[in-house]
This record gives sequence, C-alpha cells and structure tokens, in this order.
Amino acid sequence: MWSKTITVCATCPVKSINEAILQAEEGDTVFVKKGIYKEANIKINKSIALIGENLPTIDGEKKGEIITIGTDNVTLDGFKIINVGVSYTTDYAAVRVVNSEGFVIKNLELEKLFFGIYLQKSNNGKVLNNKVRGEAVTEFNSGNAIHLWYCKNVEVRGNDVQRVRDGIYLEFSDEISIKDNFSKNNVRYGLHFMFSNNNYVINNVFETNGAGIALMFSKFMEVENNIIKKNWGTAAYGLLLKEVNDANIKNNLFFENTVGITVEGSNRLQYANNDFTSNGYAIKVKGACYENHVIDNNFLYNSFDISYNGRINNNKFNNNYWSNYTGYDLDKNGIGDVAYRPVKLFSYIVNRTPETIILMRSLFIDIIDFSEKVSPVFTPDDLMDENPRMKQIAHDRN
Repeated sequence: MWSKTITVCATCPVKSINEAILQAEEGDTVFVKKGIYKEANIKINKSIALIGENLPTIDGEKKGEIITIGTDNVTLDGFKIINVGVSYTTDYAAVRVVNSEGFVIKNLELEKLFFGIYLQKSNNGKVLNNKVRGEAVTEFNSGNAIHLWYCKNVEVRGNDVQRVRDGIYLEFSDEISIKDNFSKNNVRYGLHFMFSNNNYVINNVFETNGAGIALMFSKFMEVENNIIKKNWGTAAYGLLLKEVNDANIKNNLFFENTVGITVEGSNRLQYANNDFTSNGYAIKVKGACYENHVIDNNFLYNSFDISYNGRINNNKFNNNYWSNYTGYDLDKNGIGDVAYRPVKLFSYIVNRTPETIILMRSLFIDIIDFSEKVSPVFTPDDLMDENPRMKQIAHDRN
C-alpha cells in the first residue's frame, strides 16, 4: 500500500492536526501549513511523520500536554509549540514520547512551557536542533527543557535551551550522546545526570547557569571539548562530580566559574588537556577520591588552583602548567626543576573560615603561603606536581 500525504491548513479540507492524524494510516505524512492551530492533547499512535511548513504554531492554551507520541518510528519536525499546561502533580510537556523507539524530534521552537521534550522509557531516537525558551525563576515551579527518564541510545544534538530548571536532564538513562548543545541561564543546572552510565558529553557550551554540569551516581562517562563558563554564586560550580567512577574529563575549558570542578567520592577519573582559567577555585576535592590523574592541564590565573580535603589517596598531579609556578629550569628541558605544590595554606584557612577571604592578596597571606611552601605543616606535603611545565600547553579544540 502506498503512503499518502494529508495537508492541513485553514482553507484545506482538513483543518485540524488531530483530524489529520485520525485520518492517517501507518507510514503517512501529515503536512501542516503555516498558521495557528489551537489544539492540545494531540496523540500520535501511528508511525507517521508530522511535518510543519514555515513553522506553524500549535497553541495548547494551557490545557495540559500538547503532543504525546506513543508508538515507534514517528517524526515530528518544524513546529512552534506554546502554552503547555502547568501542574504541580503532573509533569505536562510540550512533546512527550512514551515507550517508543525510532523517534525523531527536530526543528521545534518551544515557548511558554513547563517541561519541553520529555522522553519516557524510549530508546534509539534523536532530539535535534530544537530551541527552548522557558520563563523559569525558581526550581520548584519550573520544568526541564529536555528530560530523559529510563532511556537508552538517544542522540541529543544541536539544541539551544534557556531559562528552564535544568537544560538537559537524564535519570536512569544509558548510552546517551549529548553533543553540540547550548545551555544558558537555566535556574539549576545546564546539564544534570543521575544514575546514568556510558554517556558522552561532547562539544557543548554551558554558560551562566545556576551551575554548569552535575554528574552524580554515574560511571563510564566521556566529558570532552565542552566550554563551561561564568557559573558564579556561593554554591555554584562548573562541573560537579559526585560518586562518579571511571570517567574521562578531557580538553574542556573552565572559564570564570566560582569553582571549576567540585569532586567528591569519585574514583579512577582522568583530567587531561583541560584549561582552568580565571576561576575562584580550579579544582576542589572534597574527599573520598581515589586513583585520579590530573595531567597535561593548564591552570591559568585562578585564585586557588587546588583545594584538597583529606589524604592524597593515590591521586596524581603531573605535567601540568601552573601560572602561579615560580620555579626555574636550569637544564632547559621545559620541566621545572622544583616540584609545584598547588595547595596554598590560605585555601586551607578559607575552607575552615570563609570570612578570611577578605585577606586575599594581602602581604600577610603571601608570607604565610611562602612559609607553608618551604615547610608544609597543614597542607598535604605529598600533593605536588613533580614535573610542572614551564610553558602553557597549546590545546587543539578543533
């Protein structure tokens, strides 16, 4: 049987999207021309393509969910969707995909939303090039732009998400690719992982969010080539790693964050080829971290390079460039002849008495830091980079 196209417009025989879906059969295309369609609770239970021409608007009039996909191999492409219903007992979404595979959600513009795109127990799909603009002010009364719950093998690429609770949220979701997305001005996190494994976070920008990325209770992660910047606030950070194991944090830029990376209870992580530039703290290690390697990174003009709480626990720092390093290189091999101790006594004091930050950059602090460097008493004496580089490392991010 041949598939057919059903056209929807104000002057067409079929004037509503719901009516067109009702007439469609498996494999058909519903083609919607430019206009405003005041429809909600659109349910797609057939393998069809719903395509918009010149971004037609679907206005849900705050009556609840707008589009729900409940079958395999559905494509949704090219709509502006507005006015999702708001409920504090039901997570209404502009587009929800439930127990489905092979879906493609792309080129949507979502505004006036609660949740944007909500994937629920759905696998092997794509969420591409969507633009989400929320109006979130606080966490408790807002939803997430792209939300994945119990999903597997989904590509989330090229999306622009702003002013929601979390830009992208994953819970119990594995083998997810988060690539080329822009996440800005979100109330809580730019990206948030919980109990999700074997995932990739590559080539994204996370800017001025409540915090940049939170990776929690997850393992086997690749976080590579991302720009994480300007996450400022008393509890803000660029990247939080909590109970994360076996991850690679490579080739990222951490720029002007209160803390570049906060890490706690995480093991066998490799931090390599990153730039930590102009952060309050570059890396803050809170404890219970074992066998992590910090190698070939640039630490540039941070107020504190490393804050460390607890024993060294076989964590290693090697071959990094530290802009605060004042050693020398008599044999001209590019490696400093004196080891660098990145933990300052002053950071130890500030951790215990935050009010002392007011003494930052005073002569008194320089003197006690110098004394601690010569003869460590309070800071871990075995926490050092024995091969500090004399020149900044050129990292290629192209």
